[in-house]
Amino acid sequence: MSLVNIGGQPVLLLKEGTERTTGRNAQANNIAAAKVIAEAIRSALGPMGLDKMLVDSFGDVVITNDGATILKEMEIQHPAAKFVVELAKVQDDEVGDGTTTVVIIAGELLKQAEELIAQDVHASIIVDGYQKATVLALKSLDKMAIQVDISDKAMLKESVKTAMSSKVIAGHSDYLADLVIDAALMVTVEEDGMKVCDIDNIKIEKKKGESIKETELIKGIVLDKSVVHSGMPKKIDKAKILLIDAAIEISKTEFDAKINITNPDQMKSFLDQEQAMIEDMVNKVIDSGANVILSQKGIDDLAQHFFAKKGILAVRRIKKSDMEKLTMATGASIVTRIDGIEKSDLGQAGIVEERKIADDDFVFVEGCPNPKSVSIMIRGGSDLIVDEAERSIHDSLCVVRNIIQDGLVVPGGGAPQIFLSRKLKEYANTLAGREQLAVEKFAEALEIIPRALAENAGLDPIDVLVALRATHDKGEVTAGVDLKTGKPTDMVKQKVFEPISVARQAISSASEAAQMILRIDDIIAARSTGGMPGGPGGPGGPGGMPDMDDY
Repeated sequence: MSLVNIGGQPVLLLKEGTERTTGRNAQANNIAAAKVIAEAIRSALGPMGLDKMLVDSFGDVVITNDGATILKEMEIQHPAAKFVVELAKVQDDEVGDGTTTVVIIAGELLKQAEELIAQDVHASIIVDGYQKATVLALKSLDKMAIQVDISDKAMLKESVKTAMSSKVIAGHSDYLADLVIDAALMVTVEEDGMKVCDIDNIKIEKKKGESIKETELIKGIVLDKSVVHSGMPKKIDKAKILLIDAAIEISKTEFDAKINITNPDQMKSFLDQEQAMIEDMVNKVIDSGANVILSQKGIDDLAQHFFAKKGILAVRRIKKSDMEKLTMATGASIVTRIDGIEKSDLGQAGIVEERKIADDDFVFVEGCPNPKSVSIMIRGGSDLIVDEAERSIHDSLCVVRNIIQDGLVVPGGGAPQIFLSRKLKEYANTLAGREQLAVEKFAEALEIIPRALAENAGLDPIDVLVALRATHDKGEVTAGVDLKTGKPTDMVKQKVFEPISVARQAISSASEAAQMILRIDDIIAARSTGGMPGGPGGPGGPGGMPDMDDY
């Protein structure tokens, strides 16, 4: 508490209302919070996993089985639980997939550690054992890696279909996998002898209507804009594109100015001069040979009229990020001064066209000769489906990117976890101290993945685990659980793969998170200054740490 006795005198160390939890209670509190989070999303794992419906305080609904999205929308309050949520976010940022897996493994590592703590094994010994287990697990994972040639589209496709199998788009995975692979390969470049695939160069546009099957890859950029003038052509073939970051209009002065006009002739002269200035700008643009103008800034009404008369298509106020993607797609350079336009600054596209999709206008810049930035237009029956399809396609793009950059995959279906569990149990027998117990618990924790896959498929998890262990003991290290039959099956023959980077990141991140939480033995929580009456402990309850009953 905030009072301590020093020499028989009570001394106030902490602010009034501060709550302090120490020792086993602090560890139990944090472990319980992390376990609850893991349990909450466990049923979303795998091809047979179910979705979660999340409703926020405004009544907005999200339906998803993406681990990072579920945790983000849950608005977690417990500080240890927030750390687990951050874990999923890091997994999503680093490798884009495996967010549910990493949280489930972290929760199980803490659950197994709790059993050791109850047997009076010190947290530091558990942490040391977990560190050694992590190092061996990552080394062993590399031994079962399978090399992938990125020119082998069939292998890439199987990995993408595995990632899509648990998503809302699973029914269209055959078509969408080809689309995702083509998009990723188009934006792949070689830097210093290494393949680099930046999926930020793949622009995602989405619009409800039609079905997911109508999702298409555009070899160029889609702009959520319309042509600026009704008199302009809506379609230009063999487009010569000028990207300009300068206003085609008379700029206002930075200081106040006053013009005295005493007769109508002066007014006409003033307007004529303004028109001449705009016309001069327009002529400089036209002289460049451009027939499509894409501007980051504004285009004056008079300039629009002149462009329309010349049959030039123009779009204004395009986002900077879209302008950068347009340079990579069309090969154009962004011009910042109208006076400095050269023919070499222009880019090319097979077609630039305004199309109406549902109620909105979009400008398609497609048919680019060698685009290093492309777009995917996602369609779906409702906003909820389109949003989930976007998350699923993002995960799939990350899978392709990881394989392109690493060139390695491992079998899926829980095979890596059973293989690593077996290796760790063998390693544990070589250790003399109590670390042996921690390594054994780490090995058991990894088996939560095939166990959860079996549970979500309606299978008996004990029967599945026993059969998998027996199969791996025979040397069949690529055996995973077939969720249709419940029997161990060679995942390589079943063509179920995942990038090694996803499995590697999940194990290392989950282990680090578990170690961090285990090392905490003292929680000092200040009283909340805002929120509901009674503080985070609930109405009438103590301030500081939230009650575990709330989770």
